[in-house]
Amino acid sequence: MLILKLVQANIAAMTLFGLLVSPAFASQEQEAAGQSPDVQSKLERLEERIRKLEAELTRLKGVEREGERAAPERESDSVRPVAGAAQTSQGDQPPMAEVLPSEEGNVIGYDSPEMRMPYSGYMEFHFNKPQGEPGIADFQRFVLLFGHQFSDRIQFWSELELESAFIEGGEVSGELELEQAYLDFALKPWLNVRGGVVLAPMGLINERHEPPTFNGVERPFVDTFIIPTTWFDPGLGIHGDLGHGFVYKAYVMAPLNASFISAEEGLGEAPQHAFQSVSENPGFTGRLEYHGLPGLSLGTSFWSSQSGFETPGINPRVDIIELDGRFNFWRIDARGQYAHVHITDTARLNSLLQRTSGVNPNIAEEMRGFYLEGAAHVLPSSWHHDLVLFHRYENFDTQFEMAPGFLPLGEFDRDAFVTGFTYFPDPDVSLKFDYTVLRNQSNFIKARNIFNFGIGWWF
Repeated sequence: MLILKLVQANIAAMTLFGLLVSPAFASQEQEAAGQSPDVQSKLERLEERIRKLEAELTRLKGVEREGERAAPERESDSVRPVAGAAQTSQGDQPPMAEVLPSEEGNVIGYDSPEMRMPYSGYMEFHFNKPQGEPGIADFQRFVLLFGHQFSDRIQFWSELELESAFIEGGEVSGELELEQAYLDFALKPWLNVRGGVVLAPMGLINERHEPPTFNGVERPFVDTFIIPTTWFDPGLGIHGDLGHGFVYKAYVMAPLNASFISAEEGLGEAPQHAFQSVSENPGFTGRLEYHGLPGLSLGTSFWSSQSGFETPGINPRVDIIELDGRFNFWRIDARGQYAHVHITDTARLNSLLQRTSGVNPNIAEEMRGFYLEGAAHVLPSSWHHDLVLFHRYENFDTQFEMAPGFLPLGEFDRDAFVTGFTYFPDPDVSLKFDYTVLRNQSNFIKARNIFNFGIGWWF
């Protein structure tokens, strides 16, 4: 618009100048016809310049009209993941379904009133080959996300996931999960209300689990055994932007189920996943993030819930504290995370579960996990595609501290060395390869190394 106005002003000034000087030129021509070629030349150049400016104005008006017609299409892109995020610092963008109100009360990340049904999605295919076992090919996830903006203050978002491509009743097969379905009520940038089926705001991966946002075919072990993923349940809470780089979330959610905690899976199977979730003793969770410095993101999360609704006479409390950080400088990415779990009354809990199921789950009083990852973008930043080389070290111990009278088993104190690359032919499409070396502290049961290949994309 500014260019158009400048061109219009230029044309107006030239036209006015022409109107003012043309009578004088005309009178001179009449007095000395054929004797003022310089004046005539000036007039011709002036008229030619005005014609060129008018042509440019017409062209710019056409571009503006074309832009107005394309505006809704561009606006719909606002519900997509941040284009190119995978080429800079993976995961620095907010989760796909995350929206915050602006100062004017309009919602960032949703469409205009003309387009009230934003959509998005992600998919991933995996091939896994554990050492000494046959390779398995699996269309791991097919996920569609749909939203609706009722007004500037009320919006809806949902995430429906199909795992492993096929579902059959009564058989071991894939899963169909409603991982998110919530309403947001935008009040102020620093205070907004959210309710429905929500993701627990725990750690780096649970809210940012789309395949182009992290390296490695599979999600990190720490974000699988110590912090469940994908962890969702009914919840109600608040979230907002506190300014100066700080954002937060705080929810009341359905608790974990203590009867599904084990040494083998850690907390991985403990969420109720919104299936008639027992919520007599709700859990409390929250997350605080800082994004105030370029290339740096810091976060901390917590969880606390009593979880014994299926263990009569025993109501153990599960507490989790988590710290994480991400850093991007030039073409180098780094990230790290630490998570610590404390569970009360595990001696009685193990005894009860062994009596009722016949198997001792060997639940620990404390679990711990951490990882450090470094990555380098090796192709020129001017190229549209990208290649990221990475290495990640993880330690995850689901029997870090046992109750008196219980001994930890070395097979559950595990290390993982994950080395590989992620190739982005497009910022929204990732081809992944890694080789995972697994080690444990057992002298009898050895962990198996794994070759992984995957394709993931989002839109």
